[in-house]
Amino acid sequence: MNSNLNKKRMLTGNKAAAWGARLAGIEYVPAFPITPQTEIVETLSQWFADDTLRGKLTNMDSEHSMFMAAGAAAATGVRVFTASSSQGILHGLESIYTVAGWRVPFVMVNVSRALATPITLEPDHNDVMATRDCGLIQLHAETCQEVLDFVLMGYKIAEHPLVSIPVLVNLDGFVLSFSREPVVIPDKKAALEFLPPIKPAQPVFRASKPMARASAVFGGGTYTYFRIQQDLAVRQAETVFNETAQEFAERFGRTYKPIEQFQMNDAEIAFVMSNSFATKGKSAVLKLRRQGIKAGLVKLCMFRPFPRKAMAQALSGCQKVAVIDQNLAPGMGGITYPEIVTALYGQKNRPGKILSVIGGLGGKDIREDDFLSIVEKLSDTESNMPLYLFDEGDWNQFQQLQKIALV
Repeated sequence: MNSNLNKKRMLTGNKAAAWGARLAGIEYVPAFPITPQTEIVETLSQWFADDTLRGKLTNMDSEHSMFMAAGAAAATGVRVFTASSSQGILHGLESIYTVAGWRVPFVMVNVSRALATPITLEPDHNDVMATRDCGLIQLHAETCQEVLDFVLMGYKIAEHPLVSIPVLVNLDGFVLSFSREPVVIPDKKAALEFLPPIKPAQPVFRASKPMARASAVFGGGTYTYFRIQQDLAVRQAETVFNETAQEFAERFGRTYKPIEQFQMNDAEIAFVMSNSFATKGKSAVLKLRRQGIKAGLVKLCMFRPFPRKAMAQALSGCQKVAVIDQNLAPGMGGITYPEIVTALYGQKNRPGKILSVIGGLGGKDIREDDFLSIVEKLSDTESNMPLYLFDEGDWNQFQQLQKIALV
């Protein structure tokens, strides 16, 4: 472990993201403000203004333009960063598909916020899940420290010649974006040793060497070839993540894997979660353990590519699994749930029951008592419906709304 670092500060999740971009030596930031992401761009703007960072920040007219500008700048060989949230991600979704198809490496941060309609400023994960099939790498952060580290690691992964794909780092709005936690900030020299200046994996645009590149219109055969190449690159990112994480641990002393296991050695019941609410899950696991219930938790740090093998190994031997989704695909249920079922399909020693749980929508709190309710629901062998987490007051209100809707 390198010891010439370790400057600890209290940082919000947003400022941790900005610090990750700063340590990466970013050169260009196309930006468009949206709550609760704006603090990231405000921080970077101040650093550009006072010459702490050398480069350029451009305010765009929309998120659609912002993501296109990010991709175009990355195609010139500069290190690019941008950030968005919620409706902004949806507005830029067409551009995200496009730049992922360009195979240009850069890092974007999504500060998760629930989608309309109705409207709330609180977090859930439908916005980030809308990007799951765009061809991005997705890393999900539980803590402010993970936000900084994943941004820095994200560039190393995105710029790897076997990958060359944009990386999205997700953090929960308000719960993490404006929560201050102690964060170890590597010094500039150590960060530069870990992440040297960018060496593009493909030819880049230079004024001194004019060239043309375009998104051509292809028939099905050639189109399929390019899409398969993109799929293989995203799959390769899991190996590159593990290599990057190993080097990161050697330099900075913090270890990451595509999934994190908590109290899983002898677990009979496992909760699968991601992002900041996993902290609540860990606390609940310890409480259940004190009650004699052998519970554990598996946290998804990487959602794309999906770490199927690691997930199957982590859940092997568990009797029951509850997949807690902070998102909702109406008519289907949780979005992560079928990913887990697919990962476990055909595996030996797979759990006898896998329950879909919907909670934390619109930032609604998931309490420790809710985890006991999940354990009780796992004993219900008759119902295959998802478990929706409500407290009594919410449930009474929900029943009243149902009566109104049926009139």
